[in-house]
Amino acid sequence: MRTMSRLLLVPIVLLGVVGLTASDAAAQDLGGEWRAQLQFSSGAFAPIKDLEFMYVFNQGGTMTESSNYDASPPVPPAYGIWRKVGTREFEAKYEFYVTKAPAAFDEIVKGGGWGPAGRGVFVERITLSADGKSFTSKIKYDQFDTGGKPAEGGGVAVGKGVRLTF
Repeated sequence: MRTMSRLLLVPIVLLGVVGLTASDAAAQDLGGEWRAQLQFSSGAFAPIKDLEFMYVFNQGGTMTESSNYDASPPVPPAYGIWRKVGTREFEAKYEFYVTKAPAAFDEIVKGGGWGPAGRGVFVERITLSADGKSFTSKIKYDQFDTGGKPAEGGGVAVGKGVRLTF
Protein backbone atom coordinates (compact mmCIF):
# COMPACT_ATOMS: atom_id res chain seq x y z
CA MET A 1 0.00 0.00 0.00
CA ARG A 2 2.81 2.41 0.89
CA THR A 3 4.57 1.66 -2.38
CA MET A 4 1.37 2.33 -4.32
CA SER A 5 0.86 5.67 -2.53
CA ARG A 6 4.41 6.73 -3.33
CA LEU A 7 4.00 5.72 -6.97
CA LEU A 8 0.85 7.84 -7.25
CA LEU A 9 2.53 10.77 -5.52
CA VAL A 10 5.34 11.01 -8.11
CA PRO A 11 3.07 11.84 -11.12
CA ILE A 12 1.08 14.34 -9.05
CA VAL A 13 4.24 16.18 -7.99
CA LEU A 14 5.59 16.13 -11.55
CA LEU A 15 2.33 17.54 -12.92
CA GLY A 16 2.48 20.33 -10.35
CA VAL A 17 6.05 21.23 -11.31
CA VAL A 18 5.17 21.22 -15.03
CA GLY A 19 2.15 23.44 -14.31
CA LEU A 20 4.26 25.95 -12.38
CA THR A 21 6.89 26.00 -15.12
CA ALA A 22 4.27 26.59 -17.83
CA SER A 23 2.66 29.35 -15.75
CA ASP A 24 6.04 31.00 -15.15
CA ALA A 25 6.90 30.79 -18.87
CA ALA A 26 3.61 32.49 -19.79
CA ALA A 27 4.38 35.32 -17.36
CA GLN A 28 7.77 35.80 -19.06
CA ASP A 29 6.34 35.93 -22.61
CA LEU A 30 5.29 39.08 -24.44
CA GLY A 31 3.06 37.23 -26.90
CA GLY A 32 -0.57 38.31 -26.90
CA GLU A 33 -2.65 41.48 -27.00
CA TRP A 34 -1.81 44.65 -25.07
CA ARG A 35 -3.12 48.18 -24.52
CA ALA A 36 -0.71 50.96 -23.57
CA GLN A 37 -0.73 54.65 -22.72
CA LEU A 38 2.22 56.63 -24.06
CA GLN A 39 3.57 60.09 -23.44
CA PHE A 40 6.08 61.66 -25.78
CA SER A 41 8.39 64.26 -24.26
CA SER A 42 9.64 65.50 -27.65
CA GLY A 43 8.72 65.47 -31.31
CA ALA A 44 5.47 65.70 -33.26
CA PHE A 45 3.54 63.49 -30.80
CA ALA A 46 4.53 65.46 -27.66
CA PRO A 47 1.38 67.64 -27.60
CA ILE A 48 -0.88 64.55 -27.56
CA LYS A 49 -1.79 63.75 -23.95
CA ASP A 50 -4.13 60.78 -24.50
CA LEU A 51 -2.16 58.63 -26.96
CA GLU A 52 -2.86 54.90 -26.71
CA PHE A 53 -1.46 51.96 -28.62
CA MET A 54 -3.01 48.52 -29.10
CA TYR A 55 -0.45 45.83 -29.83
CA VAL A 56 -0.52 42.21 -30.94
CA PHE A 57 2.76 40.40 -30.36
CA ASN A 58 2.59 37.17 -32.36
CA GLN A 59 4.50 34.00 -31.58
CA GLY A 60 7.42 33.88 -33.99
CA GLY A 61 8.36 37.54 -33.59
CA THR A 62 5.96 39.59 -35.73
CA MET A 63 3.65 42.30 -34.40
CA THR A 64 0.94 44.81 -35.29
CA GLU A 65 0.25 48.15 -33.60
CA SER A 66 -2.61 50.59 -33.97
CA SER A 67 -3.33 53.80 -32.09
CA ASN A 68 -6.37 55.77 -31.08
CA TYR A 69 -5.11 58.45 -33.52
CA ASP A 70 -4.81 56.26 -36.65
CA ALA A 71 -7.71 58.17 -38.22
CA SER A 72 -6.26 61.61 -37.50
CA PRO A 73 -4.78 61.92 -40.13
CA PRO A 74 -5.69 58.58 -41.67
CA VAL A 75 -2.75 56.18 -41.52
CA PRO A 76 -2.57 52.38 -41.60
CA PRO A 77 -1.53 50.33 -38.57
CA ALA A 78 2.16 49.75 -37.92
CA TYR A 79 3.75 46.40 -38.65
CA GLY A 80 6.95 45.09 -37.18
CA ILE A 81 9.08 42.59 -35.37
CA TRP A 82 9.96 41.85 -31.75
CA ARG A 83 12.51 39.80 -29.86
CA LYS A 84 13.55 38.88 -26.36
CA VAL A 85 16.78 40.64 -25.34
CA GLY A 86 17.03 39.65 -21.66
CA THR A 87 15.11 38.44 -18.65
CA ARG A 88 11.65 40.05 -19.00
CA GLU A 89 13.23 42.49 -21.54
CA PHE A 90 12.06 42.81 -25.13
CA GLU A 91 12.71 45.04 -28.12
CA ALA A 92 10.17 45.87 -30.79
CA LYS A 93 10.71 47.68 -34.08
CA TYR A 94 7.65 48.66 -36.09
CA GLU A 95 6.86 51.00 -38.97
CA PHE A 96 3.85 52.78 -40.43
CA TYR A 97 3.20 55.01 -43.41
CA VAL A 98 2.78 58.74 -42.82
CA THR A 99 0.20 60.61 -44.92
CA LYS A 100 -0.17 64.25 -45.88
CA ALA A 101 -3.39 66.21 -45.91
CA PRO A 102 -4.84 67.27 -49.26
CA ALA A 103 -4.23 70.94 -50.05
CA ALA A 104 -7.94 71.49 -50.74
CA PHE A 105 -11.20 69.57 -50.36
CA ASP A 106 -11.50 69.49 -54.16
CA GLU A 107 -8.60 67.00 -54.28
CA ILE A 108 -10.71 64.47 -52.35
CA VAL A 109 -13.72 65.06 -54.62
CA LYS A 110 -11.53 64.42 -57.68
CA GLY A 111 -10.32 61.08 -56.29
CA GLY A 112 -7.18 62.33 -54.56
CA GLY A 113 -6.74 62.59 -50.85
CA TRP A 114 -4.28 61.66 -48.19
CA GLY A 115 -1.13 60.95 -50.22
CA PRO A 116 2.10 59.36 -49.01
CA ALA A 117 4.41 61.55 -46.95
CA GLY A 118 6.99 59.02 -45.76
CA ARG A 119 7.12 56.56 -42.91
CA GLY A 120 7.57 56.44 -39.18
CA VAL A 121 9.78 53.98 -37.29
CA PHE A 122 9.34 53.11 -33.62
CA VAL A 123 11.97 51.24 -31.61
CA GLU A 124 10.60 50.26 -28.22
CA ARG A 125 12.41 48.70 -25.25
CA ILE A 126 9.85 46.82 -23.13
CA THR A 127 10.25 45.59 -19.55
CA LEU A 128 7.66 43.00 -18.59
CA SER A 129 6.42 42.86 -14.98
CA ALA A 130 7.20 39.77 -12.90
CA ASP A 131 3.60 38.53 -13.19
CA GLY A 132 3.51 39.11 -16.98
CA LYS A 133 0.35 41.24 -16.81
CA SER A 134 1.88 44.68 -17.46
CA PHE A 135 4.94 46.41 -18.88
CA THR A 136 6.80 49.69 -18.98
CA SER A 137 8.64 50.89 -22.05
CA LYS A 138 10.88 53.52 -23.60
CA ILE A 139 10.30 54.48 -27.22
CA LYS A 140 12.38 56.24 -29.85
CA TYR A 141 10.48 57.50 -32.87
CA ASP A 142 12.10 58.52 -36.16
CA GLN A 143 10.32 59.97 -39.16
CA PHE A 144 11.48 59.69 -42.78
CA ASP A 145 10.35 61.45 -45.96
CA THR A 146 9.25 59.63 -49.12
CA GLY A 147 12.89 59.43 -50.25
CA GLY A 148 13.92 57.68 -47.01
CA LYS A 149 15.77 60.70 -45.61
CA PRO A 150 15.29 61.71 -41.96
CA ALA A 151 12.45 64.21 -41.49
CA GLU A 152 11.31 66.39 -38.61
CA GLY A 153 8.90 64.98 -36.07
CA GLY A 154 10.84 62.23 -34.30
CA GLY A 155 10.91 62.03 -30.53
CA VAL A 156 11.06 59.93 -27.39
CA ALA A 157 8.35 58.56 -25.12
CA VAL A 158 7.61 56.34 -22.16
CA GLY A 159 4.78 53.84 -22.06
CA LYS A 160 2.79 51.68 -19.65
CA GLY A 161 0.88 48.68 -20.94
CA VAL A 162 -1.50 46.02 -19.68
CA ARG A 163 -2.22 42.60 -21.12
CA LEU A 164 -5.77 42.15 -22.40
CA THR A 165 -7.60 39.35 -20.61
CA PHE A 166 -11.14 38.12 -20.04
